[in-house]
Amino acid sequence: MRKYLWFICFSWLFTNTLLAQQSPPSDSIYSFTLDEAIEFALENSYQSINARGDVAKALKRKWEATADGLPQLDGVIDYQNQLKQPVTIVPGEVAGGEPGTFVPLIFGVKQQLSATATLSQLIFDGSYLVGIEAAKSFLQYSNDIEEKTQLEVRKGVINSYGSVLVSQENVKILQNNKETLEKNYLETKIIFENGLAEEESVEQLQITLLQITNQLNNAERLEKIALQMFNLALGIEVDSKTVLTDDLDDLTMKNMDASAAIQPFNIDNNVDYRLAYLLTEQRRLELKLEKSRALPSLSAFVNYGTAAFDNDFVFFENETPWFQSSIFGATLKIPVFSSFKRSSKTQQAKIAFEQANTDYIRAQQEIQLQYNSTLSDYKLSIENLDTSKQNLTLAERIERKNQIKYAEGLASSFDLRQAQLQLYNSQQEVLQAMLDIINKKAELETILNTPNN
Repeated sequence: MRKYLWFICFSWLFTNTLLAQQSPPSDSIYSFTLDEAIEFALENSYQSINARGDVAKALKRKWEATADGLPQLDGVIDYQNQLKQPVTIVPGEVAGGEPGTFVPLIFGVKQQLSATATLSQLIFDGSYLVGIEAAKSFLQYSNDIEEKTQLEVRKGVINSYGSVLVSQENVKILQNNKETLEKNYLETKIIFENGLAEEESVEQLQITLLQITNQLNNAERLEKIALQMFNLALGIEVDSKTVLTDDLDDLTMKNMDASAAIQPFNIDNNVDYRLAYLLTEQRRLELKLEKSRALPSLSAFVNYGTAAFDNDFVFFENETPWFQSSIFGATLKIPVFSSFKRSSKTQQAKIAFEQANTDYIRAQQEIQLQYNSTLSDYKLSIENLDTSKQNLTLAERIERKNQIKYAEGLASSFDLRQAQLQLYNSQQEVLQAMLDIINKKAELETILNTPNN
């Protein structure tokens, strides 16, 4: 008993040790540059895992279609035990009886065991050839879908990464703004208590301080949500501790690529364009399939079987006789007349193919328009960043001047509050412009299918 208990304890410790080695600890900390985050997500995100699974299924589906035209071997083992054997009535004179009478007879034996193997081969079938072609097309479609998924995962990681950096920077800015406001508020409150300032001055600063405090609290909550969304995009637990090592300014400058604005657009590289083409290819194959149904099909088979019969179960005894049989056959199926059913289905497939071509042309125009729009938005984001930085510089100067004027009694608290609000708005515009550059560059690279440029 003691040995048994020691064995259980050892097994439990061994199992838990293995699980601890295989599963990362819940308090582990992840650290990513943007490139590392993209690489991690392409391998571990939920979308990437499922996309690889779809490609694997498409490969199996291709083999499934191919196997239909390869030799098929089936085996059948059949056992019958006639618990109540059927009785046949025959005239009495046949069995040696009186004419005009009938004698009940039992034909056959009570038990039977047979084993048969059949080898079949499809020799020609037009629909099989189309099926092979369709399976290849579907595999290509699955590969393109996986590529599109990878591009979308990459874009999502970039957007999430930029959002986290902007959220973190926004928290820092709001904290600095709050510290400055608290200092102004306390100084003004002391001056008011000494009778050297109006109460409205304190109230104006208090209003701004309350607003900034609320914005800071909300920004801290949004920072946590942005980090959780980033973790979700990577395929890790949303509450995992994650550190982003890239700097927002460096990442923004890296994405301000002037060559992207002049890079020629090759629509053949666009994944959506290739998917649209494959949809027309699918309709073409459906039309080809309907046409192939008017062709004859030819198949052949050969089988070999053996059977034994007896009133008792003696099939595994050496003395039991077994009777062999074998058949070879071929089937030629020739469609002759279907009351124009096949013609109707072919015409439907032809119309669907023409509609697919129309959608294909429209898709090309939409993709080109999407590229032009995204390129324009990307250029605008760069221009907005330059403008917002200039506005921020001006807003900082205005705010500093009003701080001095307010301290010297040359400006009211209302004027100072307006200058501060203008400064805070300019700070937010700079952050949003930086995020727009990162996001628009990722969207443009997705359309161009140049993720490594």
